[in-house]
Amino acid sequence: MKAMQVRNGVLGINETSLPEGAGEALIRVTCSGICNTDLEIVRGYAGFEGTIGHEFVGVVEASDERPDLIGKRVVGEINAGCNHCELCLSGDTRHCPDRTVLGIKGRDGAHAEFLRLPAVNLLTVPGNVTDHEAVFVEPLAAALGISERADMGPDTKVAVIGDGKLGLLCSFAMSTLTKHTSLIGKHTSKMNIAAGYDIGTFEASEITHLNSSYDIVIEASGSESGFASALDLVRPRGTIVLKSTFSGKPVWEAWRVVVDEISVIGSRCGRFEPAIRLLESKRFDLTSLISEEFAFGNALAGMEKAASKGVLKVLLNMQN
Repeated sequence: MKAMQVRNGVLGINETSLPEGAGEALIRVTCSGICNTDLEIVRGYAGFEGTIGHEFVGVVEASDERPDLIGKRVVGEINAGCNHCELCLSGDTRHCPDRTVLGIKGRDGAHAEFLRLPAVNLLTVPGNVTDHEAVFVEPLAAALGISERADMGPDTKVAVIGDGKLGLLCSFAMSTLTKHTSLIGKHTSKMNIAAGYDIGTFEASEITHLNSSYDIVIEASGSESGFASALDLVRPRGTIVLKSTFSGKPVWEAWRVVVDEISVIGSRCGRFEPAIRLLESKRFDLTSLISEEFAFGNALAGMEKAASKGVLKVLLNMQN
């Protein structure tokens, strides 16, 4: 099969054997989404080598554990645990110390014609959810997963910094949980997408009047300036949620966290089921976040496009 891989620090489309995984389901990928984490892995994040990509929808070709899934459209939780530790036995593999992570840690990923995952990781896609929508399940789940890390209610004031695809998804997700969601960004066209769902929007250059007014600030820009803005926006004893993964080492004013007793927490993966239900409800049109779709044979151009300024989601179509 063909796969987009990082080998010795170089990205390429390579001919390779089908992914290994005794007893795991074999999925024929129909569509995958390029994530900022993919771009950061190419820059050296996580030290990963192999097939990248973790956002996908596909069709199950083989499954010894769940033969009823054969022929079904599925998406897949990206963390595969050891199935023996306390976390795995509790049903949550996301922090299993021996986990593999699709296209990120110890497991070949989704920018390929085929991938493997344990059948327990797979969820079927409802009939009214298209492939172009289903490919957003993983990042939408990650956005919704913020609520697992930070307590919030309908009156919690939440600001999301960054109007890229992650920031927009976070603003969508938070608007389902609180009446007071704001998106801070730099691009009018992107912020207009959020405004169409009654999400408040503010230009990053014009937020001084918002200082210290938010209970929770979500940093989704992946930049040092974003973290600095989060410190400006969060109230004393408020919470900053870090959503971005990047390979750099940011510099930040730790004294402000101490003086204002701010909680800084990380948020990574979320559960897929709530994301699927939200997509099924058709509350948001996530296809509005798709900038371009590339045939898999032209995947390297797709990666270049995804790295361009102002671009939202770039998809790879394995069927063309």
